[in-house]
Amino acid sequence: MNHRHVLSVWNPVYGPRVMEMHLEVLLDQVRNERSGAATEDDVYVWWGKVRSPHRQTPLPHIGEILAIDVELERDDPGRETHLYLTDYRSLYVAHLGEVTESDVRASDPDHVPRYYTEHALRCDCWFKLWDMRRLYADDTVAVVRELAKLRNQRYHDQPVSLYGGMVDLPLIVAESLPVRYFDEQWRSHTIGPAYWVEFDNAHSGLGAMERELRQNLFGDKAWSMLQPTARVFIATAEKIFRDHASDEGFDYGACLVEMTKALEAQCNWLVRKALQGAPVELRMVNVHGKSVDVTQSERLGLGELRHALTSSERMAKHVCGRLDDGKWFVEQLSYILGTLAEVRGRAAHSARIQRDEVDDWRNRLMGIGCQGIIARLACIDLKM
Repeated sequence: MNHRHVLSVWNPVYGPRVMEMHLEVLLDQVRNERSGAATEDDVYVWWGKVRSPHRQTPLPHIGEILAIDVELERDDPGRETHLYLTDYRSLYVAHLGEVTESDVRASDPDHVPRYYTEHALRCDCWFKLWDMRRLYADDTVAVVRELAKLRNQRYHDQPVSLYGGMVDLPLIVAESLPVRYFDEQWRSHTIGPAYWVEFDNAHSGLGAMERELRQNLFGDKAWSMLQPTARVFIATAEKIFRDHASDEGFDYGACLVEMTKALEAQCNWLVRKALQGAPVELRMVNVHGKSVDVTQSERLGLGELRHALTSSERMAKHVCGRLDDGKWFVEQLSYILGTLAEVRGRAAHSARIQRDEVDDWRNRLMGIGCQGIIARLACIDLKM
């Protein structure tokens, strides 16, 4: 049997800030942990499956929902269980830790948004969420395409259809390919000690820019194949650039740094995928005098990525053979990463990066007047 996940909808009619109120509770618990007033085990929020006042009978598949397997611990290395949440315009994925019929408002009020009580909402069940990630914001077309990757288990395993298929919510779904959105090691590797909810909160307000980039620059395929974190960094870089396009005194180094973060996220993800399951001797590389396993290490910077791809002929050959367009990735892109590492080093050490230099890199990376490096990188995946 396929590993089962859940897809539900939140209704803006219950308030314009339904999602935000859940995120605020989660962020409050994160702040409590940071201050020492709580532990990691206290970082979670409850999401209620609101019951329509017009429905008098129980959910027909409540037993199946309650029987969904979840991880026993937040950092369980096994298969993750996800709760996908959408209002048709935006899409979030949450790390699901528990499902219960018990009304948690009385037993655990600090972890429940107040609007459930204020509106006297009845809930069929409650989902305990350890962390949440924003996949798309204010982009219905992208949400439709992303949800089509899921299979509706109670509708002949067909792709989820946002229009016409949202019947008997929440849906029980399966992912076409297993995804670990909340892997502890990858989180540390990509964004450091922050929770994903913190990362997204610090990069809010990018929905319009992400939609613009998908529609008018990268296209649907390339944009959807980029890692969610890479999309955030790209949109941040482009927003910085456009907001200050007429500001001659602005230091555009910050824009370049965000673009390089996007490259790091996407390249690290591809290298780890390509080397997963490879013999240990192929995965080892010398980083700052230490021999590390590329699939287990902290995030490799641009220069370290280039070093990993050029210092070991066997590693490079394996990565090249596992990736479509692997020859370009290993040979040409690794050279570009090394060059960018030098420029980023200057930007990170307060050296002013001239507008012309940033313009040149933006054009090459984003594909303005040429074939874009990021778009080509986005379309690389494991060979079938």
